[in-house]
Amino acid sequence: MTKLELKNHQVWQDLTEILENIDANKLVTEHLELCDYKVCGYWDEDDEFHEEILLPRSLSAKLISSSIGVTGKKRWIQMKFVLEANQIKFADQKIGELLLIYDENLEFIDENWQIKASDPRLIQEVGDLGNFSIH
Repeated sequence: MTKLELKNHQVWQDLTEILENIDANKLVTEHLELCDYKVCGYWDEDDEFHEEILLPRSLSAKLISSSIGVTGKKRWIQMKFVLEANQIKFADQKIGELLLIYDENLEFIDENWQIKASDPRLIQEVGDLGNFSIH
């Protein structure tokens, strides 16, 4: 039986090179600007629906993981970011996470938000009442 070891295989060097050459910060900044720093139609961890959550413009994002996926003929890259609001008066800067998925041409496919909806730095429109409140 042939033992296959991937740890020294060229594929790992190629994947590492690809991931290192993608400007992840540019992609997340572009995405935040395109959505105007808003998350629409968000269900939080308490099963509460938020019509719209406005993210602070001072938001910064740090890439915490990236991966490449392959299923049949479909290929994609997935990048996960931690979102931080840089405000001195808060000990915990993290307000959530954002997962961005792109196809092999770096065309946007999907997003997944994990937001601390109760964070006081966010402005929200809850339910369909049409009322904005600061939490």
